[in-house]
Amino acid sequence: MSGVYILKNSVLLITGGTGSFGNAVLNKFLASEFGEIRIFSRDEKKQDDMRKRYNNPKIKFYIGDVRDYQSVLNAVRGCDFIFHAAALKQVPSCEFHPMEAVKTNVLGTENVLEAAINCSVRRVVCLSTDKAVYPINAMGVSKAMMEKVAVAKSRNSNNTVICATRYGNVMASRGSVIPLFVDQIRAGEPITITDPNMTRFMMTLDDAVDLVLYAFEHGNPGDIFVQKAPASTIQTLAYALTDLLQVPGHEVREIGTRHGEKLFEVLLSREEMAAAEDRGDYFRVPPDLRDLNYGKFVEEGERKISEAEDYNSHNTMRLDKAAMQQLLMKLDFIRAIVRGENAQPQD
Repeated sequence: MSGVYILKNSVLLITGGTGSFGNAVLNKFLASEFGEIRIFSRDEKKQDDMRKRYNNPKIKFYIGDVRDYQSVLNAVRGCDFIFHAAALKQVPSCEFHPMEAVKTNVLGTENVLEAAINCSVRRVVCLSTDKAVYPINAMGVSKAMMEKVAVAKSRNSNNTVICATRYGNVMASRGSVIPLFVDQIRAGEPITITDPNMTRFMMTLDDAVDLVLYAFEHGNPGDIFVQKAPASTIQTLAYALTDLLQVPGHEVREIGTRHGEKLFEVLLSREEMAAAEDRGDYFRVPPDLRDLNYGKFVEEGERKISEAEDYNSHNTMRLDKAAMQQLLMKLDFIRAIVRGENAQPQD
């Protein structure tokens, strides 16, 4: 990071900061010129664990919920920058409790951004997901609305720059498919895959943090940033793991697509790709700044939208088994498993 936006002794707030993203950001920034890094979350046990693990006076902890504006405001006062990572992320729980997803992902984001504007925070980066593009489940719908809230707020945010990032599943995060496959292999059970041709973007936690830091440095109001990422079929991922764990003949069983799952994920829609700026490793999608006098929505069309193609896990770079193994070995979790240790996935 160039430090262009970091003021000496400035204050960074991370909502949902006890998760894997918050810990990764802490590891990046504890030695930086930030004077204070605030961790805001509901989980007092995780906060206490972090307090003991880091034992660093630069870290301050705030108990609260993004659903509660007053608790957010208490944490935001005096902040210069915010990484907004607090969210309900599990597809099944959001599907069965959609209003809970709305309260946290949509209304919670409104609270964070309103507090940021009122407190003259300099920059806010909101974290979103590929499931927000062409959403088919409640989690994706709520994240799509979160993005709309962020873009709308950015239009009237005074001197507060609000932008967003969008990325796929973080490899080996808790509740994801890689720890599931590892547990099944260890237990001698068949690896259960939904559809061998199903593809997913493959991003490490470091990739996700780098994307947020890129947006932090380069984002203009209303921008959405996406990092170009490779993808793999679920079948390739399964066989890469069985080879790494030296059980090449382990049974792989197809169980069918689960409720709320897509065959492939999309990081940029066709409409967004028509407007996207290619920045090498990243795409930048500027906001649509038209107001309600939107002639283009009614009387006029846009030919380049018809000619564009979305950016998805079927048409990005496809990893073969060897490349998938190489990427897997970048993960601390997988390296520990290969060494025979009883490692745990990231939160």
